[in-house]
Amino acid sequence: MVDLISARRLPLADVPPLAATALSMAPLLPQARFVLRARPAAQAAIGQALGVALPTLVCRANVAGNRAALWLGPDEWLVLLLLPDGGAETLPAAFAVAAEGAPYSLVDISHRQSGLSLSGPQAATVLNTGCALDLDLAAFPVGMCTRTLLGKADITLWRTSETTFHIEAWRSFLPYVWQFLQEAAREFLV
Repeated sequence: MVDLISARRLPLADVPPLAATALSMAPLLPQARFVLRARPAAQAAIGQALGVALPTLVCRANVAGNRAALWLGPDEWLVLLLLPDGGAETLPAAFAVAAEGAPYSLVDISHRQSGLSLSGPQAATVLNTGCALDLDLAAFPVGMCTRTLLGKADITLWRTSETTFHIEAWRSFLPYVWQFLQEAAREFLV
């Protein structure tokens, strides 16, 4: 029988990265992704079990080593294992112990969505062709993240440096997001 999980292809597997002086765009490697929902009583302990504190500031991300937690709502986070470290399969058991009976939910969405990186001095300009957020550094600083729309696609947008954005989207929408950004960046990719 065919192992469908190992046979899974990344949505942008055949797409080469784009690079120019003002802008670069590249698909991200496979990462473990989880949606975590937890009540305040369990948040600190779960963050400790994860190895990165769950952000409590609205629309902020915390990073520790190869793990990140992005605030999506008052009791919801997107958890990313930024580099494959073999720790994804141990998270559910570690969280169960840490929560000590407090209700929480951990859903593996690694196969549902994927990501790409957009960087360079024109990255915010390109994103603003289809995203209504004010991406000026003062309004959307490094470490800020949010759910938003890019064109007609629902994305999670995270500013990881002054000129770099991490974009998460459902894998079926990622080719659309890639083509949308490629078209918006055409003038910068010469």
